[in-house]
Amino acid sequence: MYRLSEGDELARLISLRDPHVTNRNLRSSDIASLVEGNCVAPIDEIIICHLLCVKAVIEKDYLAAYSHQSQCVVSVVKVLMSQKDQNWCLPLMYTTCLDLRLVAQKAEATQPQSNGKILEKAAESLLSCFRVCCADNRTSEEDTKRHGMLYLANQLLKVYFRINKLHLCKPLIRAIDSSSLWYQFPLAQQITYRYFVGRKAMFDSEYQAANEYLSFAFENCHKKSHKNKRLILTYLVPVKMLLGYMPTKQLLEKYNLLQFWDLVSVVKNGDLRGIDSVMEKHEKFFISAGIYLIVEKLKITAYRNLFRKVFLVENTHQIDIASFQAALQVMGEKDVDTDETQCIVANLIYQGKIKGYISYQHKKVVVSKQTAFPPLSSM
Repeated sequence: MYRLSEGDELARLISLRDPHVTNRNLRSSDIASLVEGNCVAPIDEIIICHLLCVKAVIEKDYLAAYSHQSQCVVSVVKVLMSQKDQNWCLPLMYTTCLDLRLVAQKAEATQPQSNGKILEKAAESLLSCFRVCCADNRTSEEDTKRHGMLYLANQLLKVYFRINKLHLCKPLIRAIDSSSLWYQFPLAQQITYRYFVGRKAMFDSEYQAANEYLSFAFENCHKKSHKNKRLILTYLVPVKMLLGYMPTKQLLEKYNLLQFWDLVSVVKNGDLRGIDSVMEKHEKFFISAGIYLIVEKLKITAYRNLFRKVFLVENTHQIDIASFQAALQVMGEKDVDTDETQCIVANLIYQGKIKGYISYQHKKVVVSKQTAFPPLSSM
């Protein structure tokens, strides 16, 4: 019977990141003859595909490399399915699947007309491994292949985010969240998973869930992983701001994210002109991070904060629409009229950021006497 340690050694030997790939003797034109008779099936198929992939990578033929690595994963699936009561082959699966994703990315870079099709096909290969792991229903948790589910889910999430097919994430998330092995998965894999699920929740406007997932990822990420913590914060900070929690300048300085500090004061003060200025100034950063539309939603928070100031100044629960309109004009919305002001107020009421209603007959906003402006964290 094989052991996990032997799986680790075999995984190293078929990794594209191992030093052996630089060995010129592995570039033989007759690779099959080097392997035949020395290994049992389907291990021999895996090794042949690996060596063919190595040869293609050296020649920078990444499309061919992808094809060979894809076939390598097919052979690994055979191993997974043949080992009914063992999971020693999981390290082998991890390595071949990671290499498949990385080679597919390089193939995509050389085939711009592909538009993500290569990575999408790679995801299908990764899914075949995921299904085998999910289907292992043995009660013994020690040697079940379900231990490999989270690693594969993370590889798939990376692909789906890269090709912008986030709707494909749902079945993966459902399978992982229903797994009884969550606390047995390695912490590093849990962090990666929470990071991607948090980002998806953010794009779905589920900010409380996004805050929970991304906070888990940030708090558990190793303190020396500065780059990863900065990446998590790039999404966690706007989520926190949408929930009414403003970051400190010290935190943003530490992780070189002062673009958000420029937003803090203008959002707090309801400075609409200032928000437009900050968005324009840091447009490139927000777009490259994929958060431009999320950050733009902070303008709604600025409207809420501005109208709350009007409410505090007026000190009444029946506020003239004209007062809100005047505040908007002072803060840069020069051309806003009464109808537009009413639309903004109606939107804030619909989103629960203001508790009250509009009296169109009297052109007033009647707000709750208890909690006219509920805390953003309760949204």
